[in-house]
Amino acid sequence: MTNPKHTTSKSPYSLGRTARRLGAAAAGGLVLFAAGALVVQTGAWHRFTTAVGATPAAPAPAASREAVEDAARQAMLAARAERKKDKEGKVAAPLQPTGPDGYFVPPTEAEMPDGPEGEAIRRGRDIFIDTPRHAQRYVGNSMACAQCHLDAGRRENAAPMWAAYVQYPKYRAKNNKVNTLEERINGCFNYSMNAQASEAGKAPPPGDDIYKDLMIYMYWLADGAPTGEEMRGGGYLKVKETDLGYDYQRGAKVFAQNCALCHGDDGQGRKDESGKLRFPPLWGPEAYNWGAGMARIDTAAGFIKANMPLGKPYSLSDQEAWDAAAYINSHERPKDPRQTGSIEEAREKFHKNEKSYYGKEVNGRILGVGVARAAGAGHGTATLAAPAKD
Repeated sequence: MTNPKHTTSKSPYSLGRTARRLGAAAAGGLVLFAAGALVVQTGAWHRFTTAVGATPAAPAPAASREAVEDAARQAMLAARAERKKDKEGKVAAPLQPTGPDGYFVPPTEAEMPDGPEGEAIRRGRDIFIDTPRHAQRYVGNSMACAQCHLDAGRRENAAPMWAAYVQYPKYRAKNNKVNTLEERINGCFNYSMNAQASEAGKAPPPGDDIYKDLMIYMYWLADGAPTGEEMRGGGYLKVKETDLGYDYQRGAKVFAQNCALCHGDDGQGRKDESGKLRFPPLWGPEAYNWGAGMARIDTAAGFIKANMPLGKPYSLSDQEAWDAAAYINSHERPKDPRQTGSIEEAREKFHKNEKSYYGKEVNGRILGVGVARAAGAGHGTATLAAPAKD
């Protein structure tokens, strides 16, 4: 007669063995999930696909993206709350929240706190979105922070503020010194917003409340971001120069077909019915000056590739992005404020080896002389319409 106990202990379907199998499967699944999350969050997958020349994946549907991003932030906040209650140091620090494409997820407007801190964050947001209105005294053109840093500083591959905040203080070759975040913002006023042509004739002075409000807004956007890390999507996209190089004459056609609708045939932007500038000028006295990073063709090409035309990222080829950038930056704009001597001297000192038309002849004239605002030009507001995340 068969021993029932013996049969049960050897059966592959015994309760004990089934429980062990389920436990092993669950553990294996968790390991695979954690490994996959780690690969995405560290940017390893992005580096791999970039190395093999893969085309960026199509954006996830809006509803799915929003749900994943909200879940990532809620998971981080919940983990943070558990860690605060931990008295023995056993709870690990929460991972940074990332969306379905592996980019960092900043907080939403609904997460802004109340009280004095929240009021300062909102002031910083308003300055960021509409700089000519909320920092009027120090803005010498029609540019606003949000025109180069899209979605109010949230958009990946548009130099988002959540990535910028965690990088400072740091050394910058542009001025050959370690810069604080305040000094970096000061540079934006001097170059991107041409503060030299403003009412004050300069950027905000050190310690001004404008810096404090902008920095607390950036600090809030960086909630959950790792200090000192080069974050994926944290700057402008790097687009390798094509075999054909860049050409402003080819770029004129790309501009007419893809850019003029918003920025105008003359590149001076477009206003809404109230007279408020909705899309920014790309050259001329109301645009960024020759010292701005966007005046470099490679920087502009990366921005264009990942973000333009607005609402249609990655729709232009690399060649089209390079050529459009060349065309935009083949026009005169305000003078580089660092230029105190000749254009040749300034090019050698500040623009050497950069991909720029500064100090070069285009259409029969040397660029870099600069163009100034007409006397009495107003300090109008300028905002950039931004669609919801793709």
